[in-house]
Amino acid sequence: MSPPASRDDEESEHTTTLEVARQLGLAVRSVQLMVDRGELEAWKTPGGHRRISRASVQRWLAGQRAAPARDARDARDAQPARPLPRGRGGSEERPRVLLIEDSIHFQNLIGLLVKKHLPQAELHIAGDGITGLAMVGELRPQLLLVDILLPGIDGATLITGLRSQPRFAQTRLIVVTSLAPAERAAYALALEGLPVVHKPDLVAELPRHLAACLAGAQPAAEAPAAPLP
Repeated sequence: MSPPASRDDEESEHTTTLEVARQLGLAVRSVQLMVDRGELEAWKTPGGHRRISRASVQRWLAGQRAAPARDARDARDAQPARPLPRGRGGSEERPRVLLIEDSIHFQNLIGLLVKKHLPQAELHIAGDGITGLAMVGELRPQLLLVDILLPGIDGATLITGLRSQPRFAQTRLIVVTSLAPAERAAYALALEGLPVVHKPDLVAELPRHLAACLAGAQPAAEAPAAPLP
């Protein structure tokens, strides 16, 4: 979009990345990614500082306010899966599920779906890649749901690192992303053999991948599956 005509216009119609991050309760990197994905409108000053349209922030907020009720209704209507099997030896150990996702909206939506379709699971949530990486090592989750684009550490890098470690070979992976299939080429190596769920299709698609976890198998990938190392 074109820069504002005057400083007064800039101050009234545009705001900084930091201010938007505080307003939305997100990391600065998350806001930068939202601009890159076209979710927010922005331009750069001659000095290289990013300015974000206040109107686009308000439109995004309006969409977020409307989405949870709709998505929650769809999630409630989705067919529930059967309960998780018991742990080894018939114990009541609760399987651990870790979600690494920086968007509060998608944390809530995915959390709702996991609780509905994996009712016995112990759900943990990390809001950035660094925290998520630490929690993976601490929790050793049976199921990891991770976004490709994360603040702190790139989700694809995190996935590639985990798949190279034998001690995480039993961790099942499901990738969630706002990137359309054509935009995922740069992440093809990290995503090879893994199920990928497009965020607009979460309510429709995630339950079947969770059901595959209930069956004791890595969920089906978009391409022919390759076993974890």
